[in-house]
Amino acid sequence: MGSNQLKFRKVLARQLRARRNAMGLGQQEFAKKLAISQSTLARIESGQQNVTIDMLELICSRLKCEIFELLPDQ
Repeated sequence: MGSNQLKFRKVLARQLRARRNAMGLGQQEFAKKLAISQSTLARIESGQQNVTIDMLELICSRLKCEIFELLPDQ
């Protein structure tokens, strides 16, 4: 995995976790809103799992934010 890809995953993971926590949602509760398992969400939030554009759009809709808000600054 290249350094840009690793940076992308780590920033996405950190931003997602921070926004979820700011909304007062636990992993289990948020995973249910996404129709995924808690373990899948944990892997996404740790940067271990890729997310599709469709999943990213769903995450953002549930977090009430825009995709660019979760991505690294360029």
